[in-house]
Order: sequence, then structure tokens, then C-alpha cells
Amino acid sequence: MLSEKLHQALNDQLNFEFYSAHAYLAMAAYCTDENYDGFANFYLIQAEEERFHAMKFYNFLSDMGYRVTIQPFPEVKNDFTSLLDTFKTALKHEKEVTKRIYELSDIALDEREHATMAFLKWFIDEQVEEEATFDNLIAKLERIRKDSNAVIMLDDELAKRSFDASAEA
Repeated sequence: MLSEKLHQALNDQLNFEFYSAHAYLAMAAYCTDENYDGFANFYLIQAEEERFHAMKFYNFLSDMGYRVTIQPFPEVKNDFTSLLDTFKTALKHEKEVTKRIYELSDIALDEREHATMAFLKWFIDEQVEEEATFDNLIAKLERIRKDSNAVIMLDDELAKRSFDASAEA
């Protein structure tokens, strides 16, 4: 049985995951406007993943017999100075997600809520992957700087990214 504190924290994270999807849609829109369709695809897939994460929280709460409450969220950042700016913003955001997941895990551990601890393990592993992905892309962008051919090659590479929900489960 979830405490009210844990129930609310899980519900808050569900809403933060939906907020994350909107943040990535804003980054995709910037990339589309700059004619970087591959980078836009990367962020559109990222937004899809975040909605998938939100629904994992939704289903967990529902399966545990708790009501989900959808909340409004703050406006997302829409103005970026460069592709690199979008990735640095995204990495900062992912670090915030990691912090939030760790806080949820701490609450579940303190309350000895084993089902929630098992559920959150997937997210802890996912956050390691998320931060590594953004770190890697930032390193590539910093390395290639203004080499337009290299940027086009990376754009083409990111255009191939796809999302398979069954592989995530």
C-alpha cells in the first residue's frame, strides 16, 4: 500500500514525464525550423519515449489501485541558440529527471514499498542510458563544431532513430 506521500510523488513524476515530452517537442520544433530534420526526429522520438515513461507511471498507479491526477505544467523553453544548446538543455533536464527518480526511490526505500522499488529500478537504469546518450551527442557536436559536412552526417544518422515500445518494456 502506498502512502499518500509516495502516491503524490509518483503522480508528480508522471506529470513531469509528460512535461519532458513537451520540452523535447519544443527542441524538435527548433531543429525543424533550422532544417535539421534528423535532429528533429531524434527529439520527436525522445518525446515519444517520455510519453511512454509517463504511461508506465500511469499504469503502475492504476494497477496499484490509485487515482492518477493530470496536472498543468510550466511553459517549456522554446528558444535555443544552436543544436548544441538543445543538447545541453536536454542533458540538464535529464539530470533533473535522474534526481527526481532517486528521490522517489529514497521514499520507496524508506517506506519499504518493495513493489515501487522494483518498478523504479527500470527508470534508474533508463536514466543512466539517457544521460550517456546526451553526453555522447554533446561530445560529438563539440568535436565537429562548424564542420557542416559532419553536422549533415550526424543529422542523417539521427534521422534513422526509431522507437519500439515493445523493446522498452
